[in-house]
Amino acid sequence: MSDLLERLRGRGWRMTAQRRVVAEVLDGDHVHLTADEVHARAVAKLPEISRATVYNTLGELVTLGEVLEVSTDRRAKRYDPNAHRPHHHLVCAQCGAIRDVHPSGNPLTDLPDSERFGFTVSGVEVTYRGTCPTCAAA
Repeated sequence: MSDLLERLRGRGWRMTAQRRVVAEVLDGDHVHLTADEVHARAVAKLPEISRATVYNTLGELVTLGEVLEVSTDRRAKRYDPNAHRPHHHLVCAQCGAIRDVHPSGNPLTDLPDSERFGFTVSGVEVTYRGTCPTCAAA
């Protein structure tokens, strides 16, 4: 389970009812929802929440560094609350399902100096692609 709500409270982020609902919808492991999915789930908890409020709240959470904006393909951006836990993504090439994965090793140090071309490498994003069990069974 991600600790998004606790992190936001620890930052002193003003927890309005709308912000709380968006954070609750995002909280958890392997959560990679689109803004529209966040809005639909938020409306189920707080019917008066607007789409604009959801989009604005997601933007704030990304700016704060508490939620990652994930683009794994040409589909809609997804929002990942596991911003403080280093991980990569495993994406189903058929349905777009995303799972967080934690392989051993450090991809930053795995890149040899000869392949850095003088860059000071500060980050890395790895996306594994395959077919999820549900799509494979279909």
